[in-house]
Amino acid sequence: MLAGLFNKKNKPLLGIDISSTSVKVLELSRAGHSYRVESYASEPLPANAVVEQSINNEEAVAEAVRRAVTRSRTTAKAAVLAVAGSSVITKIVQMSADLSDDEMDYQIRAEADQYIPYPIEEVALDWEIIGPTENNKDTVDVLLAACRSETVERRKDSAEIAGLEVAKVDVEAFCTERAYELLAGQIEGVNPEVVAILDVGSTMTTMNILHRGASIYTREQLFGGRQLTEDIMRRYGLSYDEAERAKQDASLPDDYEAAVLDPFRRAVVQQLSRSLQFFYSSSKFNDVDLIVLAGGAAMVKGLDDMVSDVLDTPVIIANPFVSMTISQKVNASLLAENAPSLMIAAGLAMRSFD
Repeated sequence: MLAGLFNKKNKPLLGIDISSTSVKVLELSRAGHSYRVESYASEPLPANAVVEQSINNEEAVAEAVRRAVTRSRTTAKAAVLAVAGSSVITKIVQMSADLSDDEMDYQIRAEADQYIPYPIEEVALDWEIIGPTENNKDTVDVLLAACRSETVERRKDSAEIAGLEVAKVDVEAFCTERAYELLAGQIEGVNPEVVAILDVGSTMTTMNILHRGASIYTREQLFGGRQLTEDIMRRYGLSYDEAERAKQDASLPDDYEAAVLDPFRRAVVQQLSRSLQFFYSSSKFNDVDLIVLAGGAAMVKGLDDMVSDVLDTPVIIANPFVSMTISQKVNASLLAENAPSLMIAAGLAMRSFD
């Protein structure tokens, strides 16, 4: 199984998001429909420990996980991780509604080679019944998810070396979809049917399209906030660390916005526009009702306004904690600063309440 991707187990879980530059640890609790942030921490990763969302150095990732867990001051020891959507094959198949869970599992695995282009022994696999098939009462739609076992195991190994038990492994697109409900406080009075969530990370930009809250399209591109840092390095002759600090401290020369920041903002808009065109050309839709900016680059000054102006679409910057209370042991200002980059971690942490 894909480490309990669809299993319904009710136990406290740490959401651990392993990106190309950092490890983020998040723990949530819930009372009724209200959430509370119990613990949070983020730790940087060494260069090349994770490349294009694949773990190259399990020991380095494990050490970052260990540091983040320690800094978060959580007492939880069970975790849920995510693999990138590009490494997962998902497919909806129809199965007889009369089958028991065991019979369905056996049949899906027996027929898996019809849906998966890898040898079944090399694949981690899970499935979930979505509901009755439209216009056919005798069958149900089943969501099948499969990923190379090596991809799953590298992430599990990194967490287990850090002393954690991995209870579940999810898919990043599903995490973003799950976390979208946490943005309700930011979109009150609006009922967008089609939403584009643009997550601009350090080296990878992912666009997820949700239709009525369900993920229907995902596209990844090799582009991210690191490009802005490298542009600063070239323009002002700084090292990578110096450029990062100058970017964070807003201590760059007066020509920074016109010479460096504005071209980067336009590049993000161009990437988003191109991704949307790919979506429109492969679907029945030709517009989106709302754009959500997430990821580390979402807070780039003026980016939300430029996206809204150029694409003529309402834009919000993701804050999954906008309606949550926060534990005293959590640095509230740091959490707010990093909130747009914590959509996946939030979606992972929400698996505690399945």
